[in-house]
Amino acid sequence: MNLKIKKNIPLIDQHDKNFMYGGKFGGNFIPETLKKPIDDLTNLFAKLRKDKKFINERDDCFKTYVGSPTPFIKLENLSKHLGGAQIYAKVVSEANGGAHKIYNATVHCLIAKKAGKKYVVGDTGAGYAGKMLSMAAKKFGLKCKIFMGAKDIRRQKPNVDAMKKNGAEIVPVATGSQTLVDAVSECMRYWVSNCDTTHMCVGSTVGPNIFIKICAWSTAQISRELIEQIKEEFGSIPKKLKLINCVGGGSSAAGFWNEFMDTNAEFIGVEAGGPKNSKLHAAPLTYGSKIGILHGAAQYVIQDKEGQIGSTESISAGLDYPGISPLHCFLKDTKRAKYTSANDEDALKAYQLVSRLENISPSLEPSHAFAEAIRIAPKLNSSEIIIVNSCGDSFKDKDIIKQKLGSYIR
Repeated sequence: MNLKIKKNIPLIDQHDKNFMYGGKFGGNFIPETLKKPIDDLTNLFAKLRKDKKFINERDDCFKTYVGSPTPFIKLENLSKHLGGAQIYAKVVSEANGGAHKIYNATVHCLIAKKAGKKYVVGDTGAGYAGKMLSMAAKKFGLKCKIFMGAKDIRRQKPNVDAMKKNGAEIVPVATGSQTLVDAVSECMRYWVSNCDTTHMCVGSTVGPNIFIKICAWSTAQISRELIEQIKEEFGSIPKKLKLINCVGGGSSAAGFWNEFMDTNAEFIGVEAGGPKNSKLHAAPLTYGSKIGILHGAAQYVIQDKEGQIGSTESISAGLDYPGISPLHCFLKDTKRAKYTSANDEDALKAYQLVSRLENISPSLEPSHAFAEAIRIAPKLNSSEIIIVNSCGDSFKDKDIIKQKLGSYIR
């Protein structure tokens, strides 16, 4: 099959009538009980994304509540230390709450209000999606329930505490790997029985097509800002530009790259390579996983010999996911983006170096992207520009970092 990116068409709309990207990825593989709520949400969003009043409301929330635009800065010290390419960062961690998940959460709560729902339910891994949904729900007067793997609850205490402070009910998921993949599954099961009163917010660009669309559309605010900031800094988009982003489910990368689809910018996605001396990882694109169905969508999925969901491992809770957004599967197979991985140890070293040299402190998720920037920058010349999406703050990882490195720098 000849997969091609179509010019001048938003990435989220490059699917066929069955919501499949390239005829291979995505779709709505859902139980009959979910068909009507999914159809209703699809139709509502189709109207809202063309509604100027709704878009103005969204933009006003992004400006006055989220804190848009987030900074775009040159990492002078890191660039000098490494030599080679000039390294910049889009510091999305400066958004309200400390991560990119606030865009998706805010839009979902706006949609929930339009749909007349009083409750919102969501999943979370690193705790960011849950924290942001609890924040947005509190702002808009909605009751909030968050499903989170028991393992992730233990390793992401700061975000768990924030969710509780915002009044959210946290439901520990003790089945399976007790991580994000299980949290998403339980969240969807809950929504099946409560969709009349409850709006579901999927925390990344995964799941049935409508959740991929809402998340990517919301998070595209990152690249809408960045493309203007780049033009202000350089006068135009540099000819040799690399946009590097960590990839778990894929929401921050989708938002970071969206407005650059029709440019010559090079997209590099960095998955979680797992512990250095382990066969376990969370990098289905890097290591050639097969296509499977996960959470209602066809995608590359880490699988065992029997074709069941395989085990994953990563120091980063936000990247510890066996699948990958259908959007990224499509970008990989069309060769519009390339994907690699960084192991736990390299991510920790990157966090350490960036935090020591610069006035930002990336969480373990974007530290994977910084690891790739640190690896390739010295091999490039000074006319080349690297921009890393620093999409999360390290505070949530302070306990893990202290355990692994002996101290925490921020």
